[in-house]
Amino acid sequence: MASSPATISSDSRLAAAWAALGAARRTALIPYLTAGHPSPAESLAAIRAADEIADIIEVGVPFSDPLADGLTIQRSTFEALRQGMTLGRTLELIAQAAPVRPVVVFSYLNPVLQYGMDRFLSEAAGLGVAGLLLTDVPAGSDPQLEGAVRRSPLDLIRLIAPTTSDSRLARAVEGAEGFIYLVARLGVTGASAALSSDLAAQVARVRRVTPLPIAVGFGISTAEQAGTVAKLADGVVVGSALVDVLGREGVAGARRFLEALRRSLDVAREEPRR
Repeated sequence: MASSPATISSDSRLAAAWAALGAARRTALIPYLTAGHPSPAESLAAIRAADEIADIIEVGVPFSDPLADGLTIQRSTFEALRQGMTLGRTLELIAQAAPVRPVVVFSYLNPVLQYGMDRFLSEAAGLGVAGLLLTDVPAGSDPQLEGAVRRSPLDLIRLIAPTTSDSRLARAVEGAEGFIYLVARLGVTGASAALSSDLAAQVARVRRVTPLPIAVGFGISTAEQAGTVAKLADGVVVGSALVDVLGREGVAGARRFLEALRRSLDVAREEPRR
């Protein structure tokens, strides 16, 4: 498996979701929600709302040292931790929500190691979790860990930065599963006033080295921006902006924002893709 640039499994929940999206000429809406924020009850309701509107759901595991995240996600993480949210409780939250859409657990490595990798993979698979994205594990840095994920029913999602060199890119997607998460801009997560001017070139560059769908995230903060990205990529990830709306306006506000994003993606779908 490691010798191929990417892995597409017929048993993958994500592969099935992408196939259905492709048949419908639909761009995937992929919201990110921090487990336990603003409260466990509201977090549960937000996941259920996302399940009605989105195509794939990313659920973030709170961690005490979220170096890759900006202030919005950091605040949501610390608030969730303050209320006792853990990796185990994140899995319980997913079980309670019982989403129909595929769920990708988004985590730093430490919480998974503390919980136990084999235990996590077993329990997550039992809940039907579709994938795992470890933000601080570069491709190839831990073959044993990566192999454990690939042998499980969960897809191993790769995070690709725009600074990845051409020589490194092919190795960075090696063994990837589910989809490629392409970071839209440099820096930490967070809403941004403008998209990167070379985003189209970055998407094209990744397409040349992998057959997997490409989802773009980091900094997408408006429905208009989401529509622009939808003309380039297969999926659009919206995190900080959604977490911010959820914190300020509650689940009803988050639902309205998701519906606006969905409309924008659907309009963009009708226009020629770049």
